[in-house]
Amino acid sequence: MNYKNKVVLITGAGQGIGACIARSYAQKGAYVIIVDIDMEAGRETEEYIINQNQSCLFIPTDLSQPKSIETMMDIIAKRFERIDILVNNAAVSCSGTLCNRSIEEWNHVIAVNLTGPYLVTKYILPFMYNEGGSIVNIVSTRALMSEPHTEPYSASKGGLLALTHSLAASLGPKIRVNAISPGWIDVSQWKKQKDRKFIHLSEQDHAQHLVGRVGTPEDIAHACLFLTSEEASFITGTNLIIDGGMTIKMIYE
Repeated sequence: MNYKNKVVLITGAGQGIGACIARSYAQKGAYVIIVDIDMEAGRETEEYIINQNQSCLFIPTDLSQPKSIETMMDIIAKRFERIDILVNNAAVSCSGTLCNRSIEEWNHVIAVNLTGPYLVTKYILPFMYNEGGSIVNIVSTRALMSEPHTEPYSASKGGLLALTHSLAASLGPKIRVNAISPGWIDVSQWKKQKDRKFIHLSEQDHAQHLVGRVGTPEDIAHACLFLTSEEASFITGTNLIIDGGMTIKMIYE
């Protein structure tokens, strides 16, 4: 999978899974556009990639604000003639319960996690459609199952999953659109420097997975590289669940 001279835009690429995805494409020769609201995290990822003699550009962007997305696209239009790959990864969650959560919190989660990917996809089409391309939406197993008090996050990810197959139908055959639904991914070592810390995972944590371990950001990055490659040219509209088998494991107490 050679991505030399490919231009890849990744939202939420300052830290966590997004940072790992950004580094992975850069290592394969791509020019990576890092999009994140967190200036400190975005700069750290940009600096790391540049220090590896690889190519990238950080564009601070608030995906909850359509004007900020438009500004991001104006910057891209001045620098690039095309975008080959888009990874819609940025996401937020909120606290509280159904009874005490404000409508502003609900709207913010939906804006970042669902409306943001919709608008970014819409605005990149002039940069992608003529040559074709590939889009990956980072969804979640929470699109298919839930814990208590996760209504905004679960709803936004369920919507993003539906948006995936809808976009695949609308944008094919030139543009392929797929989803990845991560399960439990340990991102503790992929946070920005000041928030990075070691998290002890117990044997019980690992044993909840059929593969015997908690996931890593690299597991998701490898899947992105595959789904956007020529080797995956017959795959579109699908949802790849990457959870170590956790969501299909039957538990008896």
